Amino acid sequence: MIANHRFGPVTAGADAIHAQKHRGPHEDFREAVNRVATALSDSSHHYGELREAIGLQKFSPAGRIWSAMGSEKRVTGFNCYVSGTIEDSLLEGKGSIMTRLTEAMTTLRMGGGIGYDFSNLRPRGALIRKLASHSCGPVRFIEMFDAAAGCIASTGERRAAQMGVLRVDHPDVFEFVRAKQKLNYLTCFNLSVLVTDEFMECLAAKRSFKLRFENQVYGEIDPETLWEAIMRSTWDWGDPGVMFIDRVNRANNLNYVETISCSNPCGEQVLPPYGACLLGSLNLPKFLTNQGSGAVDGKVVRKYGFDWEELAATVAIAVRALDNVIDRTIYPLYEQEQEAKAKRRMGLGIMGLANAGEAIGYPYGSREFCAFTTRALEVIRNESYRAGAALAKEKGAFAKFSLEGYQRGEQFQALPEDVQGLIRKNGLRNSHYTSIAPTGTIAIAADNVSSGLEPVVAYEYDRQVMRGDGSAESFHFTDYGYGQLGIEGKRLQDVSLTDHIDVLKTCAPLIDSSVSKTINVARSVTFEQFKSIYLEAYEAGCKSCTTFRPSGKKGGIFAIEEKETAAEEGEACYIDPLTNEKVCAA
Repeated sequence: MIANHRFGPVTAGADAIHAQKHRGPHEDFREAVNRVATALSDSSHHYGELREAIGLQKFSPAGRIWSAMGSEKRVTGFNCYVSGTIEDSLLEGKGSIMTRLTEAMTTLRMGGGIGYDFSNLRPRGALIRKLASHSCGPVRFIEMFDAAAGCIASTGERRAAQMGVLRVDHPDVFEFVRAKQKLNYLTCFNLSVLVTDEFMECLAAKRSFKLRFENQVYGEIDPETLWEAIMRSTWDWGDPGVMFIDRVNRANNLNYVETISCSNPCGEQVLPPYGACLLGSLNLPKFLTNQGSGAVDGKVVRKYGFDWEELAATVAIAVRALDNVIDRTIYPLYEQEQEAKAKRRMGLGIMGLANAGEAIGYPYGSREFCAFTTRALEVIRNESYRAGAALAKEKGAFAKFSLEGYQRGEQFQALPEDVQGLIRKNGLRNSHYTSIAPTGTIAIAADNVSSGLEPVVAYEYDRQVMRGDGSAESFHFTDYGYGQLGIEGKRLQDVSLTDHIDVLKTCAPLIDSSVSKTINVARSVTFEQFKSIYLEAYEAGCKSCTTFRPSGKKGGIFAIEEKETAAEEGEACYIDPLTNEKVCAA
């Protein structure tokens, strides 16, 4: 293992980010680690293991856990939620639009993002018989949710993050697809279309597709026309994304007791009504081992291996800790608590993938890199389920566990036989174990390791970090691979479309929830090539697909100043963890 006896970040900028986002007043990193480890541990032994794993940054809970657990703040330890089902009624009934809006504002106020499925709302112009009036349609109601969330964001605690989805067969789908084709509109929302297998089959067969609401058909369209509209809007404006909803439900471990129609705002957790998003990430570069140095092309370079046994051991520590969040956090709503405790979902993922793989010698997106990624995710998956079976023996299985239903699932069938045997014997503590989040802030706080599945953005850049007193200070940030490991990995501007897609396709089948990955599209990519990304993702079995084109009409929010000059087609973007906006490096 690479020696690192210091708890926490070694760079001033990373420490400042962590202090700004995750610590209490006058709390240093060590004190924050002690607080979180105390709040999430089961015993003195687990406390010691967890404290070391978090302190040495081998494992990081998500930002909400850092902020909430053991602190005096009245905020939830879950990053995001999905709304209860929105019924087609403004005021009447428990599921009315206004009831869901009130619940959403309660959730946002306590620090949780939220996703909504607006597909149950009748289309624009539909008759409302009781009032002898007509519906304004889903998009106008999304405007209402967006405006209310803007007020929550103005409190300064955290920018409101929301996801809005609509079924591809909803009569207002064209309006929804084009909703964000202007700046400063629905700024608190990401949007995604729920694409069905039926639509994809009609698209492939060039067969007409029906738009319908409840039992009424509103018309038939050429699916290519709608697909073109989705692709053009995404090409130019970055929204909407695409979620292959039938595949999501087929692959769901709990498809025997629930139906999913939405995800959290970043898409790494697909969730049922009132579902909650519980996240943590393993920092892969911390499992690298020193293998000395050697000469490559006349240059002396460091050599690295990887400690697979240490990774497996850390998975078990993390699973136990995340499971404890479910019982020890507070929830904005009673219904969210009931849902979380009945199924005990968690999403253990990774960060620093690009740094770790490239340190060993595998260029991002290469065959060797994807093989390394596969092995890492298989270890995390297998050991998560193994730990979950052990916890079930100790603490009991999750309430909705049914061996008959669960063992029919794709993920169960992919597990090693010994893990399957443990589950058959003990049950499982948690319904889901893995997802891959963007890991923005926690990756920067870990001395700027590469975020989630993404490649390196830039070797060096400067950025402003807000202080508690409202002032800002500029810090210099260096990529962890470049600064700490001595490697020059591929940057976004060096990564091809094929590289991005191959990494996404590698990860998708190994994750039991979902994957947040942005495929960055260079200027040189044609529209026809762009459209093929989504078709290839569908054919490869991915649950969703998100792209960003920095040369599109939305453009960059601000530029990162790199030390080296980038080629024109090298313009690259990512999701800024502090603002939740797309940020571009040129």
